[in-house]
Amino acid sequence: MANSILAQEKNASLYLSPSSGTFFTGSTFDVSVFINTGGNDINAVKVDLKFDPRKLQIVTPTSGKSFIEIWISSPNFSNAEGTVTFQGGVPSPGINTSAGLVSTITFRVVAPGESLISILDSSLVLSNDSKGTNVLTSIGKGIYQTTLPTPEGPKVFSPTHPDQNKWYSNNSPTLVWEKEEGVTDFSFNIDQNPFGAPDNNSEGDKTSVSFSSLEDGVWYFHLKAKRGDVWGGVSHYGLLIDTTPPADFQMTVEPILRKENITSREPIVSFLTTDALSGISYYQLKLLGLEGTGKETGLGFFIEVSSPYKPPLLDHGLYRIVVRAFDLAGNWRETAEEIEVIPTEKLFYVSKKGINISNIFLSWPMVILILILLILLIAFLIFLIRRWRKKKQEERYTTG
Repeated sequence: MANSILAQEKNASLYLSPSSGTFFTGSTFDVSVFINTGGNDINAVKVDLKFDPRKLQIVTPTSGKSFIEIWISSPNFSNAEGTVTFQGGVPSPGINTSAGLVSTITFRVVAPGESLISILDSSLVLSNDSKGTNVLTSIGKGIYQTTLPTPEGPKVFSPTHPDQNKWYSNNSPTLVWEKEEGVTDFSFNIDQNPFGAPDNNSEGDKTSVSFSSLEDGVWYFHLKAKRGDVWGGVSHYGLLIDTTPPADFQMTVEPILRKENITSREPIVSFLTTDALSGISYYQLKLLGLEGTGKETGLGFFIEVSSPYKPPLLDHGLYRIVVRAFDLAGNWRETAEEIEVIPTEKLFYVSKKGINISNIFLSWPMVILILILLILLIAFLIFLIRRWRKKKQEERYTTG
């Protein structure tokens, strides 16, 4: 019975409404944050949200309607970081509800693509008890499709960038469009303003254009047609360009038994990087067996992996680990590391980097230094022995 009561006490949830939808670039839409207290009396809530600032921007974090009576701090948001936080509560005895409105956020769509709004794990729902127990066990998310408005002018296509929601590493796009009967002129331009429009100066009657060496970012091609003396509506076409590979990164191999990157037969490889524009898509890893390996690793070609990654059990010897990070445009960045696997169970083992004696590793420079010291010590001992023998001989001659 006690376990049943405890289970009922920890099932509050936070969710978004609507949790999906399709919206045009330049438009605004509302997303409401609701709480289901799960039968608990709660008196405080903290909601942390994350969104993609490259596609969405907050117009206002709250519409004014909310069950919150006391705001611990004003709703705080950052359109640069893509975050928003609400902290507030209600006086005792609190509130018990299945659909309590925390706040309604108004977003503006600034770029096409798929946008995710997530409630973060740092969010809290505190019970109206003497301990302020966190009863939050379930958090929701919203996935929204954002697209350019329906064309009001000629239909536009791109053989080089056919998907307006996909990132490309090609920064020299080509645009083509249809020409309807009676159209004599077209006017077009390209910029980074989703609400842009061409002027009324004719670019001729050609139905294609190419641009070269555009900077990384989101571009918009704007086009309108002239029939008679009247210019028609504007069509927009989005271009997502990213020619820059992911940020430099390092991998770590654990456990490292020695500073010379000597490890066990079961290493764990960890890696992480970021990409400023399109974002990280996936990682690839290749494990090359160098001289001294007992057998092939089976990973002499790149395979897709996630971090942390544990390779198959390795034989002793030298290996080179290569990790590549790919962004959504297909650009990639590579990092590599050499490791040596030693058989720690052996009392004596000679490797390319040194000697392992009873699990005590001596690098070759250290071995050479020790040998030099031993040679000097032996030479000094020989000198002492000779000196002692000479002294004894002299004593014999004296006494004789």
